[in-house]
Amino acid sequence: MRFKKFGKALGMGALSAGAIFGIASCVESYSVGYLYVTGTQTVQSGDNGVISGFKIDHNTGKLSAIAGLPVGSGGSNPIRAVLTVGSRFVYVLNRGVNAEGNGNCTPAEPCKNSNITQFVVGGNGLLTAQSPPYFTQGVNPFRLTADGSGSYLFVLDHDAPDSGVTTMVNGVATNSCTLALGPSNTTCADITVLKIDQTSGRLSVVPNQAITSQYCPTSAINCPLTYFPVPANPVDFAFSSGYILTLTGAPAPVTSFPYTGGTSVWPYVYTPSTGQLTASQNGIQVLGIHQGTAIVSQLGVTYVLDNEPITVTFNLTSTTSASQILPFTIGGGGALQAEPSGAIPDDSTLANPVQLLVESKDKLVYVANQGNNTAGQVAGSGIAGYFITTVPSFQLSFVPGEPFGSGSGPQCIVEDPSDQFIYEANQYDSTVTGRALDPNSGYLSPLRVTQSYSLKGPATWCLVDGVTS
Repeated sequence: MRFKKFGKALGMGALSAGAIFGIASCVESYSVGYLYVTGTQTVQSGDNGVISGFKIDHNTGKLSAIAGLPVGSGGSNPIRAVLTVGSRFVYVLNRGVNAEGNGNCTPAEPCKNSNITQFVVGGNGLLTAQSPPYFTQGVNPFRLTADGSGSYLFVLDHDAPDSGVTTMVNGVATNSCTLALGPSNTTCADITVLKIDQTSGRLSVVPNQAITSQYCPTSAINCPLTYFPVPANPVDFAFSSGYILTLTGAPAPVTSFPYTGGTSVWPYVYTPSTGQLTASQNGIQVLGIHQGTAIVSQLGVTYVLDNEPITVTFNLTSTTSASQILPFTIGGGGALQAEPSGAIPDDSTLANPVQLLVESKDKLVYVANQGNNTAGQVAGSGIAGYFITTVPSFQLSFVPGEPFGSGSGPQCIVEDPSDQFIYEANQYDSTVTGRALDPNSGYLSPLRVTQSYSLKGPATWCLVDGVTS
């Protein structure tokens, strides 16, 4: 900006004062959003969970605690949280505990008192629990998501109610698993679908109109299932292009939490007007992997994260990595179509990728790696960074300077609403860590202010809200 010369010192002084005031106004701090983190209150997994909350400073990325938080999550072992309906409601999935009082819930020792607790988002980001809580229709719930419109909520239950329990019908062992997935599937998992009331946020179960059940109230003969069966041993699920895709495990899976070992994807066709899930003609799709940890869909690409050693040719160079990323587009019937780049290696110094973030401008991908915890020693935690190239075809290439530091055992990774900062929450050291994002270079630099913030116990999930008051 150019200024004309003023003959009077008083005029120049007034101008200087105005300029200084203007500069001060430009750097005035205000909250650009809220960051919420779920976690256990102590290292004992049987204790009730909490939700911590922070205001995000738009100028520095500094986090400051929201007054009135943390609050109780409404149950034990909160594992996922979802923000819906114009940032008015937060839903928290509490896994509960088994008979021994811990969160290692298995088909033999299922979780008790699992629930979904609804919170109303109030002024200054305060969360207020609503009652009573809601319950899923299956056993051992562990994943929660919502559709893009905020009309329906979806819960992935590790075990269907009648999994492994069959009735002989015309000489054939039958239950909801066999009816939905074929006669060889006497065990299975399920998805509970819940409709969200757009005014109150209250939830109601969406019945499965395609399959009737023999497990009905005594006054009924047949009634719709209250859940949608998916193949046994699920690991994760995600929405993608009108489908809900469930990453499922091998025949001899890890049955205790956290569930790993994903090998295949089961697609359901989603009808947004009713919340119904309909089996796709493609059926289950084998991926050729053995240790899938997560499936994430963002901006038209579906990514499967895989935690197993592999050697791939990447940028014309053979690279050996402890883990990999498999990118897909979705074709007709939910068919996974591998991107031309094929499998992409994770950073060779990192391990156990658990979550992926595509930044808002669709130019960068960041992968949070939990690392491996062996005898209390954690190795391989950190954030891998990639550039996205779409011409002539989809490619990922490492960002110079990655991997980027994180806390110990990140569980989630999010971008703030102003697209300036990246945060991840950590299980092993009970922290939130923040970094500044350079949108051109992709580099994640330490914040100029405090980089790490303590939590009340191990973190399990995080989300951001861009609506402030």
